[in-house]
Order: sequence, then C-alpha cells, then structure tokens
Amino acid sequence: MDEPDPLELLNQFEDILESDPLIDEIGFIHPAQFAALNEDIGTPSTPVGSVQKSTFGTLFWGKDHKLGISTKVLFPLYVAAKNAFVEAYKNYKVHHRDDKNASTCSSSSPLSLDSELMKHSRALLLLSSDFGTVWNSRKLVLSKKQSFSMFMNELIFSSLILSHSPKSEQTWSQRRWVIKMIAGNCSNLQEIMERESELVKKLAERSKMNYRAWNHRCWLVSYMSAEQVLQEFNKSREWAGLHVADNSCFHYRARLMLRLFEESQHSKDQEASFNPELHELLKDEFNWAEQLIKRYVGREALWLHRRFLLTCWIRYFARGDHDRSLRSNQINIRTVDIDMLIDNELELFHSCSIVPDSDFEDYQAQATFAATYMVWLKKQLSGALAIDIQQVETSRLKSLLNNVCPEKILLWNSLPELCEST
Repeated sequence: MDEPDPLELLNQFEDILESDPLIDEIGFIHPAQFAALNEDIGTPSTPVGSVQKSTFGTLFWGKDHKLGISTKVLFPLYVAAKNAFVEAYKNYKVHHRDDKNASTCSSSSPLSLDSELMKHSRALLLLSSDFGTVWNSRKLVLSKKQSFSMFMNELIFSSLILSHSPKSEQTWSQRRWVIKMIAGNCSNLQEIMERESELVKKLAERSKMNYRAWNHRCWLVSYMSAEQVLQEFNKSREWAGLHVADNSCFHYRARLMLRLFEESQHSKDQEASFNPELHELLKDEFNWAEQLIKRYVGREALWLHRRFLLTCWIRYFARGDHDRSLRSNQINIRTVDIDMLIDNELELFHSCSIVPDSDFEDYQAQATFAATYMVWLKKQLSGALAIDIQQVETSRLKSLLNNVCPEKILLWNSLPELCEST
C-alpha cells in the first residue's frame, strides 16, 4: 500500500486549521479508533480532510471544533511541517536582514512571508510544542506587527496546544510573553487574567500535579487587581480542599496571600501596619488548614502550608510588642494571639503524634510531619521572637523522631538549644 504524500498531508492539515479557526481541542487517535469514535457520538462517519479514503483510510476527523489526527501520519506530517517551516523561516530572515538582501526575495511580499511563517509554525508546534526556535520565530512576527488581535489569537492558539500538551513549558512561556506585550495597552487586562486563571484550573483538573500550569497562575498574580486577588483567594479554597496532595495549589494560595499583605504594607494609611481584615483572614486560614490536617492524615502539602502561615504570622503580626507606634489594644491582641497560637499548635502536635496500632502508614507519616513541624516551630519562635515553648518535652520530641523517622534525628544536631536541653 502506498503511503500518503507528506506535503499533501501538510496542505490538508493546514487547510483544516484555516477552515475552522474555532478548533479548541486536538487529539491523536489510533487508526482503529476512528470508527468507534463516530459510534460513540451517535453520528455517521464524517471524516474531515481524509486523504484518498478508499486507499489510506481516515487520517483526520473533526466535529464540534474538535480535531483528531491519526497516529499513522504523525511522523511524515511532522517532517513535512518542519521542512516547510525551515524554508519559510529562512526566507523571512533573508528578507528582513537588510535592504540589499531584500531583493533576493522580491517574488514574495513581506506580508506573504509573515503569513507563510505563521502558518507553518502553527502546524509544526501543534505536533511538537516545545520547539523553542519555532516559538521565537512567532515572537519576531508578532513583535513587528504589534497587533492586539494577533496577540489575542496567539493566546487562543497556545490554548489549543495546551489541550493535548498541558505541561508544555515553551507554550506557557509564550503566553506570559504575550501578556507582557499587551499589559501596558490593554483595557480589559483583568478579564484576560480571569480567563487565564480559569484555564489553569481547567487544565489542573485534567492533568494532575501540573507544576508549570500552577507556576503560570502564580505569575499572573502580579497583574491582578487587589480585589481580584481576594476573589481568587476565596475561589481557590474549594479546589485546594479537594486536592490536598497538590502542593502547587497551596503555593498559589500562598502567593495570593503575600500579595494581599504587600498591598497592605504599601497603603498610605498609617494604621495599615496592623490590618484587622488580614488578621482575621490569616486566623481563618490557620483554622481551615488545621481541619484539613486532621481530616486528611499524612499529607505533607498541608504541613508545608501551615509553616507558611506561621511565617506570615511572625512577620506581619507577632512583633507588636516592640512597635511603640501601635495602640495598646493592638499589642494586647498580638500578645493573646501568641499564647493562643502556642497552645493550639501544642494541641495539634499531640493529637497528630499518636500512631495507632495499625498498618495504615499515613498515621506514621502524620506523626513524622507533626514532629518535624514542632522542631521547626520551636526554632522559628526562639529565633524571631525569643520565645521558648517550654510545654514541649524535648525528650519526648526526640524519642518520637527516633521512632517514626530515624533519618530525621539529624535535625537535632541543627538545633543546639534542643541538644543542650537533653
């Protein structure tokens, strides 16, 4: 059986993309799955752009702005797209090198060269999303055009790639570059930020532990308004509560919280050094994190998030006793907070350090995290606030570490004050 011509494949692939600019999802399908795919949606077989169907079978399939590509033609299609891109990129660079060399491409107008480069680079990136040179070529064209509509189309295009490659670092990087380019002259930037955040949430549901997507969402925070940051913080709680093993989501909440504190610090209000609303927000986050720790046993992401919360509390609310500008009632609030925090953390430590006689290993992990958290807490309070938690029996803490995680006993050597007390 003859194989389909690669150039003809590329032409049909690019024609499909041109004919339906609303395609929002691409997938790669085994040839044997095409018939089953049509049966599942309950419609007759309606192949799109198939190449000599009687000889080669269905190679492309499309419906409702979804495009399927047969895995049979991926390699020849990639080779054809790469060759076409290399030729188009070479012509583009020669034309733009200088005025003298421009005559060598006199048969092609600058507009057609831009169009060819964008067309072939699109096809190639849909097949190989982390091709840095191809992304850079698109940056060249977009930078010269400075067209807002082209920038927005680039966001749509990169979303299409993320539909099948949600962890593509180059694609996420391209989205950040586009946002930087339009940020200064965009009246609806906050709407774009909201859509970006929703995109990450959608992809995180489909692709677990997607660090690159969450890193992009954290990067967006600097472009959000203060009101939008608070909304994101509130909306992300439900998702985080259902994905307690995903540290990236808690890192996102931490980034949002830091932005809220930064906004408060930059306020012109003289009383902004103690913000009661943020004080309540932090207390509420403490309580919520404690509920999750007790409900979902042995999840390290929750303990790491609690460390972050404690660090914020020390930095922004625990130094009132040394600030003479504070009113006495604010100092009293902070003094009470210190006592309550220590009592609460001790209660949490004791409840989580019990390892029942069970084969359920998460209880041992919970005890390990509780013990290492308490070692860390004692060091933080003694270093930042000169407070020693006397209620913690260091001998018991050392014994717990030695029993549940002998490798962690080395932590003792890093805390001279604990070593001396034993």
